[in-house]
Amino acid sequence: MERTHRTASIGFASIAFFLSAGAPALADFDGSEPLICATVEAHDCAADLSCVGGTPNAAGAPAFLRVDVAKKMIAGPQRTTTIKLIERNERQLLLMGTELDLAWTMALDREDGAIAMTLVDHDGAFVLFGSCTTL
Repeated sequence: MERTHRTASIGFASIAFFLSAGAPALADFDGSEPLICATVEAHDCAADLSCVGGTPNAAGAPAFLRVDVAKKMIAGPQRTTTIKLIERNERQLLLMGTELDLAWTMALDREDGAIAMTLVDHDGAFVLFGSCTTL
């Protein structure tokens, strides 16, 4: 298990570097600019069971999301969802909403654009990790 986690971390770091290499350096991902976010790691978790890691595609999550905080929208290739709650603090931007009978959250690191997302219902949760850059 530890080896899988290390391998996933290395893959995430490579993709995060790739996404940030072509983007201008930003001091703050504060939601003022539209973003494109890539999901690179997924975990499917159920009560009383271990989480199972895999790809976002295997979990049914899109590979890329467009996030527009100003318009309160997150768009994937098949659907668009409304951001219902936005919270900002010094370290992160927190976005929350509901879609397809799931509650979702996105935590965006304001310094480097890394994201962690959850999609939950009464049966369990999907946890996604990735990275964002400005469009």
